[in-house]
Amino acid sequence: MGYIEEKVSPGLWALAWRRLKSDRTAMVAMVIVGLYFLILAASATGLIASDWDAEVGVNYAPPSFIGAQAGGVSATAEEAPPPENPLDPLKDIIRELRGGANAAPVDMYGVTDPLEKEMSEIRAQLGNTAAKAAERKATLPFGADKWGHDVIKKTIKGAETSIIVGVVAAFLATLLGTVLGALSGYYGGWVDDVLNWFYNIFTSVPYLLLILAVAAVLQQKGVTTIVLILALTGWTGTYRLIRAEYLKHKSREYVWAADAIGASDWRKMFNHIFPNVSHVALVQISILVVAFIKSEVILSFLGFGVPVGVVSWGSMLNEAQNELILGKWWQLTAATVAMAVLVTAFSMFTDALRDALDPKLK
Repeated sequence: MGYIEEKVSPGLWALAWRRLKSDRTAMVAMVIVGLYFLILAASATGLIASDWDAEVGVNYAPPSFIGAQAGGVSATAEEAPPPENPLDPLKDIIRELRGGANAAPVDMYGVTDPLEKEMSEIRAQLGNTAAKAAERKATLPFGADKWGHDVIKKTIKGAETSIIVGVVAAFLATLLGTVLGALSGYYGGWVDDVLNWFYNIFTSVPYLLLILAVAAVLQQKGVTTIVLILALTGWTGTYRLIRAEYLKHKSREYVWAADAIGASDWRKMFNHIFPNVSHVALVQISILVVAFIKSEVILSFLGFGVPVGVVSWGSMLNEAQNELILGKWWQLTAATVAMAVLVTAFSMFTDALRDALDPKLK
């Protein structure tokens, strides 16, 4: 019995996994991509970077390995009050608001101050603000932005947004392209003509201009909007490849056998033909994830991306262009390095996966 089991030929996926394991570069890239997805899961569940918007450092706090003298604005200097004007008729009231030790009492003439309660609350708030400012760090491990947000936590939270946009949009675009390509390739005739007409319309417009046009039509910022923009404009490559595969497979013997036993068109398309072309869709998802992460960065950089209050790698690069004028390079470096490592690893893994799933390679 064991002898018979050993002689059973491995399937497509077993052969693909065997080829993939033999490629060390592909395995390293897969580990890096897996680490990014683990970080994404931890960030989405609040285990890490949940307080990314907390003002933990002074404005533009430099990285710790550079030192505080590199350009961070100290909290003490930022909160230092201006010198007092001796000719100012309101100097006593201003001194009282600042909580000075020599503040003159408001009711010095025996008149009860009707705003004493409100003034006490204001003094308490000013004291809390000063205390919080004093607690802000002069340096952070990877620096801070202009609001004092930790750059490394901001990069992790931005990775969550960018990767979710890339994965979800790639899945929807591949799903749309696969369904339309299957219909076009299997039925042919007027169905193929109509769908090819739509395909030609979308491909005749430059990709970036098409994205910006759809973004201008939707006129609403948000992660959902970005996903829809990318999915509605990125299905054309998958459609072309799946259509060609269905044109090739619909006339093969196993499809005729399915037709002979009375299988419906839908069953023949997605139960019989699709498993034989699924590797094309899988590779397309991998390719589109990389493309859509870069597209999200471009959209957010141009102001069509995530709204205020949501951080992504694109919004970080948008902020960093103004920081570079002041010589603050750490936010740009963090977002660029994080995106470059993921895109490079994903691209290398995608190339290896495409080779592993190629039935012509033994």
